[in-house]
Amino acid sequence: MAYVPSSDRYDSMKYNRCGNSGLQLPAISLGLWHNFGSVDVFENGRAIVRRAFDRGITHFDLANNYGPVPGSAEENFGIMLAKDFPGYLRDELIISSKAGYLMWPGPYGEWGSRKYLISSCNQSLKRMGLDYVDIFYSHRPDPNTPLEETMMALDTIVRQGKALYIGLSNYDAVQAKKAIEILKSLGTPCLIHQPKYSMFVRDAEAGLLDVLGEYGVGCIPFSPLAQGLLTDRYLKGIPEDSRAAKSWGFLKAGEITEEKLHKIIDLNDLAKKRGQSLAQMALAWLLKDRRVTTVLIGASSVQQLDNNLGALDNLAFTSEELAAIEKILRS
Repeated sequence: MAYVPSSDRYDSMKYNRCGNSGLQLPAISLGLWHNFGSVDVFENGRAIVRRAFDRGITHFDLANNYGPVPGSAEENFGIMLAKDFPGYLRDELIISSKAGYLMWPGPYGEWGSRKYLISSCNQSLKRMGLDYVDIFYSHRPDPNTPLEETMMALDTIVRQGKALYIGLSNYDAVQAKKAIEILKSLGTPCLIHQPKYSMFVRDAEAGLLDVLGEYGVGCIPFSPLAQGLLTDRYLKGIPEDSRAAKSWGFLKAGEITEEKLHKIIDLNDLAKKRGQSLAQMALAWLLKDRRVTTVLIGASSVQQLDNNLGALDNLAFTSEELAAIEKILRS
């Protein structure tokens, strides 16, 4: 049967303005980093995307290298767009992609040169069957390319109509400030920054969030659940279908230490007292900061997606709860 989106899809989602821009994003966005590649079950990914849109998620985040194999997540998403989101439905979506990591052999296949970024954007559009993406990111800073060149390439991509907005990812506070200032001088302001940020990874608090707040740039943390550690999946070991059990994943079994497990258990107990799952509490904890526009989740099933969206039912924290979380994290 043809997919017909839910008529009440916008009724329960919370939307936040992205920095000082006119764009609003859902408080929770869906990333296709995992579970949407050529090694995954296509219909499962398709069901997750459909359910996400039915629940008010309008923002779908990709990158040229997402898979595996690299590029396959964009190809699969392109098929989903053609089958399920034709015509006017494209205008209800915010689709983002990125370039920065290795995509093809030779000196022009990664990093931040003008050659690579523009070529990669063209390839991403072709894979997804799109005329433009809504947001195009520099996926990581290039230590060997002048920042001006990278930002001018992003500016060109917008002026060519291949992207509506520009974003940065994995830039530290100093790099982000300089990049934001260059983009502003070019007349293509930076819309959003995507750092790795969770209860377990808090580098963004060391100046980056202050820069984003100062310049009116939105923040969209990726890996908000620390690759699944901030869930109940690892309370009793490593499940066979978990990221830590996959040979191609980024989360390795060795990262699940006894110390981490104790913190996960204590955080899980606190989440239960709040009437939430650990994942829901971890997402709500990020959204408490007004500089965070949206959090970028992954999902391996419709059920997991729905559980994460339950975070929106309780976004408030007491001072006692925040203090208890800090005590656990610093123990």
